[in-house]
Amino acid sequence: MTVYDVVYKKKAGRGLRDLPANVQDRFYVLVDLLRAQGPSGGHVFLGYGKLSDNEYHCHLTYHYVACWRHEKNSISIEVYYVGSREDAPY
Repeated sequence: MTVYDVVYKKKAGRGLRDLPANVQDRFYVLVDLLRAQGPSGGHVFLGYGKLSDNEYHCHLTYHYVACWRHEKNSISIEVYYVGSREDAPY
């Protein structure tokens, strides 16, 4: 069983601090799923989808999303955005 390493971009960490507590809790559930299941771990969240060959996103709630990337043959997943869906980089 592969355990993935999940890292956050500095901008994602700052965005996370500004979110309501319940959204932060949902994000940490997502991180646990990504560690255990890899980049497709977000499939249990609404709006999960691939943005490109190595980028994914899901809706933590109606208003908030998380975006991450995973390079093939790597055990590292990088969360590059957590925040408002209106400001999401897609």
